[in-house]
Amino acid sequence: MRENHLKGCLFCDVQTIDQTRIVEENELAFVVRDGFPVTEYHSLLIPKRHVLDYFGLTLPEVTAIHALLHSQKEYLNKIDPSIDGFNIGMNCGKTAGQSVWHCHVHFIPRRMGDVEFPKGGVRHVIPYKGNYEDLR
Repeated sequence: MRENHLKGCLFCDVQTIDQTRIVEENELAFVVRDGFPVTEYHSLLIPKRHVLDYFGLTLPEVTAIHALLHSQKEYLNKIDPSIDGFNIGMNCGKTAGQSVWHCHVHFIPRRMGDVEFPKGGVRHVIPYKGNYEDLR
């Protein structure tokens, strides 16, 4: 087992026993397609080191994930011209909806018309609060 990995952790296990899921990687992070995608090509960017959430990442790990975001955006835009936007987000802590206790960044391709009212984007994680124009 690699150093800084947790046995039984879903994302640590990807690196040791399920490497075929990895679609891209660099020295400090890797990308898999989400097992329960909300859109086609919904991906997860994951640090190789076992760390709880974004706030535990080192600056080099943040930079590594950032590089993968850009390369995946370029790749996905080439293979799927229907993609015309992205949501990028993460859940840090149980209250925020985190359910896998290894940092991961959701990278969700968006297409025109995939939801009726997209304005507000990630603000919609709190029901009835995303439409800020309606609150005035």
